[in-house]
Amino acid sequence: MTQSLSATGLPPAFPDHTQLPESDGTFVKNFQAHPQSILLTDSLESTLQTLHPDGQYAIGQSGGIYWRETDPPERGAEAPDWFYVPNVPPLLDGEIRRSYVLWREYMVPIIAFELASGDGSEERDNTPLSRSPEGIAQKPGKFWVYEQIIRIPYYAIYTIKTSQLEVYNWVNARYRLLEPNDRGHYPIDRMGVELGVWEGSYQNQTQRWLRWWDNQGNLLLTGSEQARLERLHTEQERQRAQADRQRADRQREQTQRDAIPQLLAMGLTVEQFAQALSLSVEEVQRLG
Repeated sequence: MTQSLSATGLPPAFPDHTQLPESDGTFVKNFQAHPQSILLTDSLESTLQTLHPDGQYAIGQSGGIYWRETDPPERGAEAPDWFYVPNVPPLLDGEIRRSYVLWREYMVPIIAFELASGDGSEERDNTPLSRSPEGIAQKPGKFWVYEQIIRIPYYAIYTIKTSQLEVYNWVNARYRLLEPNDRGHYPIDRMGVELGVWEGSYQNQTQRWLRWWDNQGNLLLTGSEQARLERLHTEQERQRAQADRQRADRQREQTQRDAIPQLLAMGLTVEQFAQALSLSVEEVQRLG
């Protein structure tokens, strides 16, 4: 006799971002990670608007990327400090994302960043997924997951203590360490930008920061930097206009002074001078 469908049973539905843990309970490892993530996102806004005029993209900051089902669930996730996923909605069914579930959305992030507080060995961990002699699955290394499972096209590791930046590109099923260009930047071709290290002050910290440049080598500005640049431009235009007015006033006054001898030779009165030069009598007397 054929078993009924209900008797056989179906596997449980894959969980979504609202059913999976959004944190593994660990602390943020350094105080630069948060402003660094904001800086990467803020300065990339105009580029992302060009790439996605429909607004279909998502930015993750220490959010979990779930790539396999495990028990507990967070063992099947990695949480890059920053990552960008193209062609997905920023919200899911009107809800703020709590994680990115690869088996539900399928779109792979284009780039992921890890900001290493230590020497970067954890971020370079290439340990493959395996099982212990007791049959317990061993958690693989970040590098292996990004390269072999998620296959993120670009993976950047920034070691904060040494300001060392490594950028890997996924080619022929492996990560290849990229060399910087003549500007010391790493071209991220699929985004039309370059990635590099910039020294300066941001959010009350003077550090060496990861920044974006366009493919002509122009620094991509944050909103506050762009506003400051526009204020400076406006002030320079105001000063230029003021200088032009002052120059024109001096030139007009000199022209009027030069006209006085000719008008005097004609025997005109002061009132006639004033009318001829479109001035008041007092201004004519001052010029004379």
